[in-house]
Amino acid sequence: MDHEQTEPGHESPFNPVPPVVVALFLVIIGIEMIFVLGTKGMVGGPSAVGWRLAALQKYAFAPDILDWMMQTGNWPFEHVQRFVTYLFVHGNFTHALFAGAMILAIGKMVGEAFSALATICFFLCAGIGGAFAYTLILDNPTPLIGAFPGVYGLIGAFTFVLWTRLGEMGENQARAFSLIGVLIVVQLLFGVIFGGNGDWVADVAGFVVGFFMSFVLVPGGWAKIRARIRHD
Repeated sequence: MDHEQTEPGHESPFNPVPPVVVALFLVIIGIEMIFVLGTKGMVGGPSAVGWRLAALQKYAFAPDILDWMMQTGNWPFEHVQRFVTYLFVHGNFTHALFAGAMILAIGKMVGEAFSALATICFFLCAGIGGAFAYTLILDNPTPLIGAFPGVYGLIGAFTFVLWTRLGEMGENQARAFSLIGVLIVVQLLFGVIFGGNGDWVADVAGFVVGFFMSFVLVPGGWAKIRARIRHD
């Protein structure tokens, strides 16, 4: 008998969250905690009160800056990095905590179906795609901050997993899009009631990026695409 196997009755009721997802959560919450503690004067001294504002000015994604870079052809790193860094700065603790909670929930399911590298790619590439869409579709100078375009990239990957499984079972694959449908409706309602800057456009773009990247990043996906190209 193999003594390393888990004995019946001792199985954990919870599957562990993939380390890459935990790391992403800790980075986001860790940065936010630095801002919170700085505001309360617990770290950094008097100057720490302005840490969040300074970070937003340096790391938020600014559509006006992207317009300038596209017009001039000048792409300095200090501004290019904003395509990624804006995902890690938030307006307040609640904003960061909600994003972090969704990363743990959705990221767990994505991390179990895809590799750690693919999971990070979903998050970052969705953030980049969301930033471009936010600038090109909207004429809005309001800076873009927060992890939600990346979160929606993970939702796109999760939707792909559901879509594939429903197809394998012969079920209606349109059901896989129910989650993103509900989220979009909720965002639109919040926008109408409380106002908004149109950042839902970045979220939807992030979802689209995550969903279509899944065709390549799913285990064996690239090989299937090459085989199909050769067959055609």
